Amino acid sequence: MLSTFLDHQWKAFWRSKNKGGTIATQLLIGFVVIYLLGVAFFVGIGLEGFIAQMFPKKDVFEIFNGFILYYFAVDFLMRMQLQDLPTLSIVPYLHLKIPKRKLVNFLNVRALFSAFNILPLFLFLPFCATAISGVYGPLAAVMFIIAIFSLMIFNNYAALYIKRLSIQHLKLVPIVLLMIVGLGLLEYFKVFSIAAISNVVFSFIADQPFAALGFTFLAVLMFLLNARYLRNNLYAEELSTAEEKKTSTDYPFLDRFGKVGVLVALEIKLILRNKRSRSAVTMSLIFLFYGFLFYKKDMLDKDNLNMVLFAAVFMTGNTISIYGQFMFGWQSAHFDGLMANKINIKDFFKAKILLFTLVSTFTTLLACLYGFISWKVLVVQFAAYFYNIGIGAVLVLYFATRNYKSMDLSKGSTFNFQGVGAGQWVLGLPYFLSPYLIFLPFSLNGHPYWGLLALGLCGLTAFVSREFWVDFLVKEFNKRKYKIAAGFREKS
Repeated sequence: MLSTFLDHQWKAFWRSKNKGGTIATQLLIGFVVIYLLGVAFFVGIGLEGFIAQMFPKKDVFEIFNGFILYYFAVDFLMRMQLQDLPTLSIVPYLHLKIPKRKLVNFLNVRALFSAFNILPLFLFLPFCATAISGVYGPLAAVMFIIAIFSLMIFNNYAALYIKRLSIQHLKLVPIVLLMIVGLGLLEYFKVFSIAAISNVVFSFIADQPFAALGFTFLAVLMFLLNARYLRNNLYAEELSTAEEKKTSTDYPFLDRFGKVGVLVALEIKLILRNKRSRSAVTMSLIFLFYGFLFYKKDMLDKDNLNMVLFAAVFMTGNTISIYGQFMFGWQSAHFDGLMANKINIKDFFKAKILLFTLVSTFTTLLACLYGFISWKVLVVQFAAYFYNIGIGAVLVLYFATRNYKSMDLSKGSTFNFQGVGAGQWVLGLPYFLSPYLIFLPFSLNGHPYWGLLALGLCGLTAFVSREFWVDFLVKEFNKRKYKIAAGFREKS
């Protein structure tokens, strides 16, 4: 039956009217995934040397053991944000005489086809096969791999289980967010350390290899719990999605986000079909070359990261600041239609944040090539990335609620100040100065990397708690939506 389901999925793909766009999108995603896996593989091969270089006075295996659970904690957070629920594909089979067990098995197997489930294998396996095997023996290396594989499976089904549970119990979402933020704060204030716990656990596995089967037991338990929940709630969950009249887009990877994905797809079409929006995004890509001006090896060697941070914030978030500064002017020509349509304003803002997250992730991946200059560049860039998708996106949308200038999308952006108001000039100050409010207190005390960690944690916290910020932005928007609409009617 599994092969039948997969065969139907394959036929549905080739018979889709958006097949061309789908193939192009999948190829682009495939290249990005291959790039990430290649980077992870080379990092995994040289991980022993990287650890020895970054932590010269510490034991390599102590750092590696402490890193494992830390990695999977971040992996779980990313899965909660990005991993999709494989549900819509089995709707046509619900009225047929197919046992629910087979439908559930299909969903669970499909859930394994994710880049999240490949990346840790490329990152950890080379180190286990060489360093762990050479010091602790082949058995310990195999059990390390089993433990890492089990943690991957556990995260996979735990994220799906919590997301499915939150569909029926919305009150669960703020509770989970508070727990995550609470654990992050406890880690930050050193009440406990995930790295220390991880080091103790995996040091014990190095001495007693079969203890790794404890993670396997947890993974199997989570798989069974997820499968049981699906069997008991399959029909209710699937039928709840049947109310969506339109969930497919020309960009299939956005389908998992429902109405929000549809709005993002429409925004992407707006960008590609109009001269000025296309020019803004093109300029954002050109600014990626700024790294050659700011990433100087002498500054990096001296840990003088002030200007490096500015460049990192600008390059990883240039689309957010350049394109986002004109929100909602891009929709000024049809803004009245949006307000009269049955569009949930909350979904509207979520779509903007999702778009910002996607483009910032893409530019950050491209900017990772600067890591060949120094590993310090990657640390600064990822701290800036988390700031941009968390705090920066909220700042841009907050100032967007004060933009009353309409725009003509058919004109280019060069020497074109049409649609530019005071809000666009003011936006740059808080957007590019806010990171320094977090970073400088640590940097001035001689701890720049603690400042980067604090910046990244603040950005990640804002991103994880984006439901709160979306509600805040919706309130600000509702206060001024009539002024915005009136301003857009006055063509500048």
